[in-house]
Amino acid sequence: MKANVSDTPLIRPLPAMDRARQVTEALAHYVEAAKLKAGDRLPAERELMAALAVGRSTIREAIRHFQALGVIETRMGSGTYLLKPVSKATIHMPLSLDTAHLRDVLLQTLEVRRGIECEAGMVAARRRTASDLAIIEEKLDEMERVHQAKGTSGREDLAFHMAVYHATHNPLFGQLLEQMRETFERFWTHPFDREDFARRSFPFHRTLFNAIAAQDPEAARAETLKILEIVEEDIKEMSK
Repeated sequence: MKANVSDTPLIRPLPAMDRARQVTEALAHYVEAAKLKAGDRLPAERELMAALAVGRSTIREAIRHFQALGVIETRMGSGTYLLKPVSKATIHMPLSLDTAHLRDVLLQTLEVRRGIECEAGMVAARRRTASDLAIIEEKLDEMERVHQAKGTSGREDLAFHMAVYHATHNPLFGQLLEQMRETFERFWTHPFDREDFARRSFPFHRTLFNAIAAQDPEAARAETLKILEIVEEDIKEMSK
């Protein structure tokens, strides 16, 4: 944060909507208005929580978004620093699909998912560290726990896939996911009002994890394809 507080733009409390997205936009506005440059320090986590009237988890989700885009870095014991300037015009570039039909949107997005997620699974299998594997398994365990309790686990399913992306150690996978998040998230929000959407793919998340653990790229690709084949079948069946 700039030393001269009187010259610093105000960060105002947010109305109740999509908190993480609003925090992301508020921070981008702050960076732009304060004319921060690469190397400048962002406000501390507690300061952001107080200024924006949101919880720690929301702030951290927004920070993760910026980290995935490669525009900030957090230095242990020092703070969060800007790597490159951003604005509200550059932090969100969601895909735009010219269709009013959910079935078409999902099928078109699935074609993109198939290419990206198969490759991500293969790269993760080759490059994952022991720490990566522990995180993926933690997300998988939570997904399985919630699934067993509720019969569905959309948010936890997404967290599992994001952990696989992270294990590639290629920041472009994370950046692509962030830019396509709105479109991709349609798969994890009970499309067609069916909580059983893609439920049959549940067991293959464990076998995908096993392939990554075994550092077997081809098996990781095969298990990812099994998941996405079920997704495609359910899109076609449930949209009739």
